[in-house]
Amino acid sequence: MQKIKRFAATLLCASLIPLSAAYAQGMSKDELKTHKARISEEYKADKKACHAHTGNAKDICEQEAKGKEKVAHAEMTHQHSGKAADRNHVMVTQAKAAYAVAKERCEDLAGKAKDVCVKEAKAVEKKALADIGMGQHMGQVKNKDASEKLEADYKVALEKCNALAGDPKTNCVAAAKVTFGKN
Repeated sequence: MQKIKRFAATLLCASLIPLSAAYAQGMSKDELKTHKARISEEYKADKKACHAHTGNAKDICEQEAKGKEKVAHAEMTHQHSGKAADRNHVMVTQAKAAYAVAKERCEDLAGKAKDVCVKEAKAVEKKALADIGMGQHMGQVKNKDASEKLEADYKVALEKCNALAGDPKTNCVAAAKVTFGKN
């Protein structure tokens, strides 16, 4: 549970990092080539460092390395083009990479705890993607994105209720339906 909260906070912080004016200035082809080589070398080093781990810790490390590489490539593309669409792609890539790591962390759990962990990770990803979608259309209400966030939270609440039995489960489901406007 604490890991998911840290994941959400990390994702929020990453999406709020202002992109510098240097991004809009573009990159030369030589700079682009150098940047690609640096990303590749960093990925290889990160992946090699994962060999020190075993089991799921190694899998988590590898997901982090892959995510870091994907985000770096997206950032490089944005630096090169300076386009708003590429900036949005950076944020989407960050959200998806963070989800992949969070989902891999859930593998350490079992049973309902794992199910809840996966649902929470997916809900955080969906909310981040919805926020990005809403940010693309500032000043306009994006009902679809808002309803996706609400639906994701509702699914997490139901998953938590499934861990209960009898009257507590019935009460939990009823409370979730009321909270999220389901009949």
